[in-house]
Amino acid sequence: MPRTILVTGGARGIGRGIAHAFLANGDRVMIADLPDGGEWNYDLASAEERKQTLAEAKVLGEVAATDLDVTDKASCEAAVQETLSRFGGLDVLVNNAGVLQSGPVGDFSERDWERVFAVNAKGVFLMTQAALPALKASSDAAIVNTASIAGKQGFRNLVAYCGSKFAVVGITQALATELAPDGIRVNALCPGMVGTAMWLEHLMPANTTDAAEQKQQFEDAMASMIPLGRSQTVEDMGQAALYLANAVNVTGVSLSVAGGYEMN
Repeated sequence: MPRTILVTGGARGIGRGIAHAFLANGDRVMIADLPDGGEWNYDLASAEERKQTLAEAKVLGEVAATDLDVTDKASCEAAVQETLSRFGGLDVLVNNAGVLQSGPVGDFSERDWERVFAVNAKGVFLMTQAALPALKASSDAAIVNTASIAGKQGFRNLVAYCGSKFAVVGITQALATELAPDGIRVNALCPGMVGTAMWLEHLMPANTTDAAEQKQQFEDAMASMIPLGRSQTVEDMGQAALYLANAVNVTGVSLSVAGGYEMN
């Protein structure tokens, strides 16, 4: 029997790759994201992108979409309720929504700090709380939280992002312990360098406005940095999320998918 998967931040990038992986596995997917992308220092998923992602996903399997702001408790509860109304249950929650802001700590604004933690850490808490009754009712329940290799190692000028992703790893371990008696497995996915807007438009801006050239410059840089010789892809993240949701005796793990860049 197919499971029902709720993917936050599912309209583009890593979330889109995760949604596609579960659909290809025969699962049903609810894609939850901001209705209009919102304002940030790089482009978030637009309404048009969400529409396109949904159309592409429908070719793969049973999928729907709903509005979600993970920083708002009522919005989280509504997204879960929409999933239950559409599919009749919830088996896997993928807390993937996340944002990044960078800069020296001395110049970092309190507003940006609060926004990063609100989405990356508080969002995991609010969505888990909203989904918990439905997950407890499932016979095969799992939570997959998208953390980062920056949740295992600190990086210059990423104090808020690293802090929030370290928090996700800690939250994952705490939830894994707390929810184990309920049969709910909780793990974290720790992506390395994925060529999404977060990297291409913010962390590693190129000396060109041509999208193809930007992507090539990113890939060339990653080839020299990463032991396995290439950047990570959204498909890599989808495979890892699917594994973490399927592994029946794995919980509390923070799995790095970074081509060997981060090892532990």
